[in-house]
Amino acid sequence: MKFFTPISKSGKARTGLIKTHHGDIETPVFMPVGTRASVKGLWQEDLEELKSQIILGNTYHLYLRPGHELVERVGDGLHGFMSWDGPILTDSGGYQVFSLSKMNKLSEEGVVFKSHLDGSSHMITPEKSMEIQRALGADIVMAFDECPPLPSTKEELKKSMELTLRWAKRCQSVSLKGYQNLFGIIQGGLELDLRLECMQALEEMNFPGLALGGLSVGEKNEEMVEFLNNFVHLMPENKPRYLMGVGNPLDILNGVRAGLDMFDCVLPTRNARNGQFITSLGPLNIKKEKFKEDQRAPDPSCGCKVCARYSRAYIRHLYNVGEYLAGQLITFHNIHFYHQMMENTRQAIREDRFESFFQEFRKNYTSAEWK
Repeated sequence: MKFFTPISKSGKARTGLIKTHHGDIETPVFMPVGTRASVKGLWQEDLEELKSQIILGNTYHLYLRPGHELVERVGDGLHGFMSWDGPILTDSGGYQVFSLSKMNKLSEEGVVFKSHLDGSSHMITPEKSMEIQRALGADIVMAFDECPPLPSTKEELKKSMELTLRWAKRCQSVSLKGYQNLFGIIQGGLELDLRLECMQALEEMNFPGLALGGLSVGEKNEEMVEFLNNFVHLMPENKPRYLMGVGNPLDILNGVRAGLDMFDCVLPTRNARNGQFITSLGPLNIKKEKFKEDQRAPDPSCGCKVCARYSRAYIRHLYNVGEYLAGQLITFHNIHFYHQMMENTRQAIREDRFESFFQEFRKNYTSAEWK
């Protein structure tokens, strides 16, 4: 079974097909984040109705609670544990170790960190990350890497990148389940020469897919877009290209425009719980007073069941009185919006009109309609 097949192109933007043990994935794709074996605010039935092709699980959080051994024992892995039959990707836990734990100690061996839950001390090594992800049983697993903040000095980025490469080799030394696919992660900040060096070294290790880590971690947005335009087309054409943790709609489409295939972010679910609809005319903050008696749909151009049935006034009321249903409704809409955006993107690429689609989307999304 061929893991990835590029299909069509429009400029640098491309469509493709990823084949996994738990189903096929059409790219470009947005992957909802199910940090603790749940996409917050949604049932698995909702995700099926929304036609989510693949979701994410978080190695760090699932290791701490309920524990990867329990997930394997109870559900024979994450699919059975959470009753999800589609593809799953798990991250390595590296980003959370560095971002959530203020007390961590980095060494060649791995990272010693204190749990954000109870302060208990733990160590994750490349081998431990693979052991956890093997137990979780995701279709796509990520190598354990160091994710340096930006800005960092070139010397710091090079040191981090070289450690990531040594860790990548150690990740490959651990046997995974037969159907699992291990992706390498390209580090190097905004330095093209470091990114190229890292990518070439990972290519020699022959990973089935490559990810870009260490972006949207402090650099200016225009710096990230410029980097993507200069680098992504140099990545292997016969492998999926994954941009980790970047989820603003315009950032995703800029990534597609540069030639990327896979995206994930907590933005549509987290912002939903804070009262923000993502719409065709940009973000809409339902908390605003002006929506108090607004009988219109949250996004009049949206075909989801939330926009078909409920008014802005009603959802604003739910949010203001603390009803959980508000976050659930907004989350459902936001994930629908992202999946519809990606389907429209794939169609535009198939018809070789991606650039005009992109310009029209950007024009509408940055309009002053809600401001």
